Amino acid sequence: MTKRSFPLHSTNKLISHHLRITLTNRTHSTCASWNTQLRELTKNGNYQECLDLYRQMLRSGASPNAFTFPVALKSCAVLSLPLSGTQLHSHVIKTGCHSEPFVQTGLISLYGKCCLIEDARRLFDESPHTQKLTVCYNALVAGYTRNNQFQIGYELFHQMRFLGVHVDAVTVLGLIPGCTDPANLKLAESLHGFAAKSGLENDFSVSNCLLTMYVRCGSNELARKFFNHIPVKELATWNAMISGYAQNGYATEALELYSQFESSGMDPNPITLVGVLSSCAHLGAQRIGTKIENKIQTTTYKHNIFLNNALINMYARCGNLVKAQEIFDRLPDKNLVSWTAIISGYGMHGQGETAVHLFNEMIRANIRPDGPVFVSVLSACSHAGLTDLGLTYFDAMKTYYGLKPGPEHYSCVVDLLGRAGRLGDAQKIIDSMPVEPDGAVWGALLGACKIHKNVELAELAFDRVIRLEPTNIGYYVLLSNLYMEVNNMEGILKIRVMMRDRGLRKGPGYSYFEHKGRAHVFVAGDRNHPESDEIYGMLDRVDDLVNVSSKVENGLVHSERLAIAFALLSTDIGEEILVIKNLRVCGDCHLFIKLVSKVVGRRFVVRDPTRFHHFKDGVCSCNDYW
Repeated sequence: MTKRSFPLHSTNKLISHHLRITLTNRTHSTCASWNTQLRELTKNGNYQECLDLYRQMLRSGASPNAFTFPVALKSCAVLSLPLSGTQLHSHVIKTGCHSEPFVQTGLISLYGKCCLIEDARRLFDESPHTQKLTVCYNALVAGYTRNNQFQIGYELFHQMRFLGVHVDAVTVLGLIPGCTDPANLKLAESLHGFAAKSGLENDFSVSNCLLTMYVRCGSNELARKFFNHIPVKELATWNAMISGYAQNGYATEALELYSQFESSGMDPNPITLVGVLSSCAHLGAQRIGTKIENKIQTTTYKHNIFLNNALINMYARCGNLVKAQEIFDRLPDKNLVSWTAIISGYGMHGQGETAVHLFNEMIRANIRPDGPVFVSVLSACSHAGLTDLGLTYFDAMKTYYGLKPGPEHYSCVVDLLGRAGRLGDAQKIIDSMPVEPDGAVWGALLGACKIHKNVELAELAFDRVIRLEPTNIGYYVLLSNLYMEVNNMEGILKIRVMMRDRGLRKGPGYSYFEHKGRAHVFVAGDRNHPESDEIYGMLDRVDDLVNVSSKVENGLVHSERLAIAFALLSTDIGEEILVIKNLRVCGDCHLFIKLVSKVVGRRFVVRDPTRFHHFKDGVCSCNDYW
């Protein structure tokens, strides 16, 4: 549970009160009373006030002792003040407290947190007695991990065991952050094994950190296995697993686990609900998201900015921009994340002009943009065909705001130029990048080449992108589809052989429509739905109306057409229909849905992995620019 800080004015009154007593009774003041005041301030997170009071203590003539320095050193470490920390170090030496274990620990921890790990190690090596103390080892191990020198920290951990120095939960907690890279999964399992054998696995903090470790390694299977193994699950345990599923794209599993959480009788907190709302956004599960919103309104954290930002994102990604805008408008204090969520929402729906208007409004509100919000506005310009404006924002990002573009920004610019047919300019942007282009950058160029049927440049982009992401099936499919459009059968065969040799298989495309609290999922040629006969009958009638056959691939009907036919059967006349699709809408189906929207007088919204398509009266919001 987060400790609440005193309001600043209350803290200042507290300090002033203490100082008045101290100054009027200086002859009676003791070091112990100062230490009590210092501890109270750090206990409530008032670290700067602690240092101010420490200086006042020195001016009063009181001499700090071994109980003073750990508190003051911790304040310097939290505030990352290396200069003040070195001054404190000199005070430690002058008072003869340098051999005290907790003072030594405080100094080592300070240098580690201030990125002075070599100074921390020097201090450790210069004091032979520290090399027998668990607390000093723990501070140094954590320092190495924090400074991206995990391997040295791990070697120090082995040294502890070799020398017989006691290893405790704090040692393990200091090492765990270094095992959160997928490349270190074996080390993570080894550390877990040690914790289990040592009985440390049962420590609440250790078990939750081990769970988070597996989640961040991307190993949901090991994380869930360990989660099931934990006998008593606290709220933090559930949060770690639910958030892990959500962050790693396992949205269905996150919602299923949340259902179990509710059945356990526990009450969620904002961390729980942010993970659930993120999963709802991923799946387009607006019904569940609305239930979460209703729950939030009955709690004390209904004004929580993180939850409201998550609600904006959820409703936007579920196709309900009106509701997203409503929540945004009622926020009394909008932060940068709030603006980013609503700008991204409009961009995803192809409403680039509105996204740009909101971005400019954010600037007028004196909110300084950061990298993520520029990704949102650049993407919005790309989806809406606002090429020149997007390039202007990209230039302003660098020259006016002094932000260094990352691969994600270059990916947006390549997409922006590529969609506009400026493939040569897109390639020049890639060649001029100060950082190595990643898979998304080359993938954006490949996608643009597919749109404009530039086979030669597409083959170059494909060659580069599969070196970086050899198992990403989407890129193979993109090039294969391009070969199909230009009738290059040799190219199609080459891609199929490459996929077969690498053990890659194209996952099935699927679409779903939510009706009466249930997601009705369809795949191409699906006849498993209990209303299949009625669905295909409806599709035949629609085909007759638009004079287009729905059998477009191997005689099979694409999943989005089946979902739309079912939705037409299941909804009232005039009701908007939202279909979620896991793959991009193909050109044939895009044309089909435009025609259907005109002849039946309905509005269709189709969400694919990159954007929303709003079909009405025979026109799509993307203006065929996707």
